Amino acid sequence: MNVRMLSCLSYRPSLTTGKPALFAALAVTAMSLGPATPRSAFDWFTTLCGGGQSSGPLLSSGSLNTNTNANAASRPASVIKVLSCEALPNAPGKSITTITVDYPPLAFTPAHRHPGSVTAVVLQGTVRSQLGGGAAINYAVGQTWFEPPGTLHVFAENPDPVHPAKLLATFVTDTGCGALVLPPD
Repeated sequence: MNVRMLSCLSYRPSLTTGKPALFAALAVTAMSLGPATPRSAFDWFTTLCGGGQSSGPLLSSGSLNTNTNANAASRPASVIKVLSCEALPNAPGKSITTITVDYPPLAFTPAHRHPGSVTAVVLQGTVRSQLGGGAAINYAVGQTWFEPPGTLHVFAENPDPVHPAKLLATFVTDTGCGALVLPPD
């Protein structure tokens, strides 16, 4: 076990009782696996303990500090798989693309935009998402959201430290099956 982890647990009594104890226990278990432990697990625990702050993002009120993309590099990324892309015969110049997005535990997708209309439905777990001008919302299995073309998608994440999440997204874009994710600017 890492010395920093032990320090974190010994200086944070709140980590040894109640719900935060679950997070600490998971982190300790992950860290005790040795060299096979992914670097992201260590980064997650370091973020949890914070660099001298009173609490890490998992212990603070609200969400996982998701209104910025500052912590995106230390969190697992979502994984996109294109299932299909077909021209729409009744809408010349348009295509429909279907993808799945897998979110490992605590996975994070930073700010971006899409070139066309998007409808997303959660297939597994919980996906927390925020569109520009709106509040962050937790979507459970079977719930959906719509993104008009070019809308700022502030972030999307799996807030669960243990269970994966998955969504199915359908895009209607200009024909060509090109890029589905654009920079936020």
